[in-house]
Amino acid sequence: MKVKVYQYEKCSTCRKALKFLDARGVAYEKLSIVEQPPSREELSAMLERLGGELRRLFNTSGELYREMKISEKLKTMKPAEAVELLRRHGKLVKRPFVVAENGGLVGFQEPEWRAFFG
Repeated sequence: MKVKVYQYEKCSTCRKALKFLDARGVAYEKLSIVEQPPSREELSAMLERLGGELRRLFNTSGELYREMKISEKLKTMKPAEAVELLRRHGKLVKRPFVVAENGGLVGFQEPEWRAFFG
């Protein structure tokens, strides 16, 4: 399975997720979510997997999220606007952001990752 992991080096959750993958021998491509955010297509596909819940794509605990007052804007934001904003500002994307041939994951919840990676 081809796996891309968008992560942030200083993120402890991302480090836990990478350790999880390493422990299971999952091969992955590690990408900087800041320097190379997920593509429009990847974000749109993930949004669809999340049932259209825009908030679940955002790093709601991040400084940039608060500075840009995204929580207020989400109420009226269209999906295309959200995807474009996330594509331009990788720090807004909830991480780790995983793209695989058979789906994807946002954030690190070990039970969910165990189910996904077997």
